[in-house]
Amino acid sequence: MPKILNAKTVHDYNAYVGHADQHPLVSVIDYAALPPIRHSRTRFSVYALFLRDDCLEDLTYGCSKYDYREGTLICVSPGQIGGVEDNGEVFRIEGWALLFSPELLHGTPLAARMKEFTFFAYQVNEALHMTAEERATLIALMKQIQEELCRHPDVHQRTILVAYIELILNFCLRFYERQFATRKSSNHDVLARFETLLHDYYKEGRHLSGGLPGVGWCAEQLCMSANYFGDLVKRETGQTAGEHIRRMVIDLAKEQLMDGQPVSTVAYDLGFDYPQHMTRLFKKEVGCTPNEYRMQV
Repeated sequence: MPKILNAKTVHDYNAYVGHADQHPLVSVIDYAALPPIRHSRTRFSVYALFLRDDCLEDLTYGCSKYDYREGTLICVSPGQIGGVEDNGEVFRIEGWALLFSPELLHGTPLAARMKEFTFFAYQVNEALHMTAEERATLIALMKQIQEELCRHPDVHQRTILVAYIELILNFCLRFYERQFATRKSSNHDVLARFETLLHDYYKEGRHLSGGLPGVGWCAEQLCMSANYFGDLVKRETGQTAGEHIRRMVIDLAKEQLMDGQPVSTVAYDLGFDYPQHMTRLFKKEVGCTPNEYRMQV
């Protein structure tokens, strides 16, 4: 089995790349100041943002491999595995990194906000490709954190470090919004394939064994992470991917109800486990029960 580096702490990753510790819970790394290192696949127990200025082939994320271009920001959350298998060669990383432990956020407002930063669960091929201005903004903020880490610790330092990190994450949200906006044509293609996927799911009878189509399944079929796919659909349509699926299922239910089929038959035919599940969803989405709907139209 290939060896995996366990970065349980900020120190573990610092030691791997040869960077001196400045704080037990935070690290800012300018790779230009470090010696070459060997490749490694790494399991992270900390948050990490890697601003890579080099081109690297065969970068792995989970069980998949990707190529990425220079000027890329890759975001990693605890529990994820990434990197390149050790082939015995050494290489020089170009770019910057920010790592911080979840412990740093305990008891802070940012801890409750972390679920908003869905890009931490994006795949590497969904990483942020930054403009020169965006890149400069992030590096400037990392340098500010670096300067703070060089100061003598006091009662305010943790608050200041968390504030800088939150600011960086907010900028990442803005930059991803820009990236979604500049990829509208490809996004529309994804939405069209999403619609086709849903219709084919029922046309081919997959619901008879698989039940209702889920967001995760749809994302996998479209070769995307669930988070990226969900964010794309939300930004393009104003609806979540789950809402989009439910709307289509309710439209199919309406068609079958008007054909005179019993509610239980319609429910099982659409992949619901129980008729009452469809009735609850139908009332939530339409405002009335299936039987009431049939009487109104």
